[in-house]
Amino acid sequence: MSEPELSGQLEDLRQQYEALRGLDLSLDLTRGKPNKEQLALSDALDGILAGDYRASNGTDTRNYGGLEGLEEARELFAQVLDTPPDSTYVGGNASLSLMYAAIECALSQGLRGPSTAWGNDDPVKFLCPAPGYDRHFAICEHLGIEMITVPMLDTGPDMDRVEALAEADHSIKGIWCVPRFANPSGCVYSEDTVARIARLGNIAAPQFLVMWDNAYAVHALYEDAPPLAPLHAYCKQYGTLDSVFQFGSTSKVTFAGAGISFLSSSEDNLAALKQHLGFQTIGPDKVNQLRHVRFLKNPANLASHMAQHAALIRPRFECVLDTLERELAGLGMGSWSKPRGGYFVSFETLPGLAKRVVALAGDIGVKLTPAGATFPYGEDPNDSNIRLSPTFPSLEDLTAAMNAFVVCVKLASLQERLNRG
Repeated sequence: MSEPELSGQLEDLRQQYEALRGLDLSLDLTRGKPNKEQLALSDALDGILAGDYRASNGTDTRNYGGLEGLEEARELFAQVLDTPPDSTYVGGNASLSLMYAAIECALSQGLRGPSTAWGNDDPVKFLCPAPGYDRHFAICEHLGIEMITVPMLDTGPDMDRVEALAEADHSIKGIWCVPRFANPSGCVYSEDTVARIARLGNIAAPQFLVMWDNAYAVHALYEDAPPLAPLHAYCKQYGTLDSVFQFGSTSKVTFAGAGISFLSSSEDNLAALKQHLGFQTIGPDKVNQLRHVRFLKNPANLASHMAQHAALIRPRFECVLDTLERELAGLGMGSWSKPRGGYFVSFETLPGLAKRVVALAGDIGVKLTPAGATFPYGEDPNDSNIRLSPTFPSLEDLTAAMNAFVVCVKLASLQERLNRG
């Protein structure tokens, strides 16, 4: 295309952009929150106990105690993690709190006593597959743990790189993982990747931890969504159960702010973490745990519940993907993931344009996750990744936001092309 033709297209895009500015948009695609229709699917939680607060073993859930969680809750959510109930712990409303507690315990107290605390070494490092989850990275940054970026592939983290780093540098104490419908790419770790992650405990530093945040374990959008290989089974095979903490929650299953969290690890790890948590709390909200067990009942009922979620958000994902395909396919202005589940679509601009696209969108009232947020320290070396979060807005607002987004991508891309001459 000639320079005059490019200039003409750019002028057309500028006019479209100014027209969007005149609409006074106020649209938000920044975070993966459930929409109000999704939340309403769990309204039956309210009043479900009908005055019966007794757990299956007779425990009065209104009282203190039970730091490890209700027995029936452990049995139910162990099936989500594919772990034994006796190695599964059920907590409060946020799995992030459990992750923070596990890292803090390993760092300051040591999972096998003070002599094993990571904090005895300097520096302490962590492997961070990226693009990834910003709140994982924030935990490390807050606790002074140095982060090492590892590329994400379609099969999960680049395991050749992970294994080489973990084996060579024993100041590396762990790795963050979102194994099914990864945040933000939506990829599902391959079985080979899961098996290799399970073996890390045999080649990495002592007390190395795999932080396995299976946040989207049951969040398929389509029936053909790929399953996740069982990490626990591989760890048992390789003798590395001590090197793994698995996490999950109902934050995007029931009420985002009033769900329950759960984790699984080895017997020794759970004993250490339970002692650590015992200084912070006398026990979790067992009433809420009981509400969830009576509402979700069993894996089959949970699957039916999640199918209702999928029916609500699948059109939103299809809106995002259809708009990107219709407006950008074949133009060489970016690429994007096509997830079969989870909460995000990952968009890659041309190198160096993500911040520009986010700024353009913000100037016309479309809020996007800050460019760089999906990388440690907020620094995307290619300045190209943008996380799109389709679930929260109405379909009408999402359509408007995506139409504006593609105009911003085209505008930034054409400007860059003309600048290169």
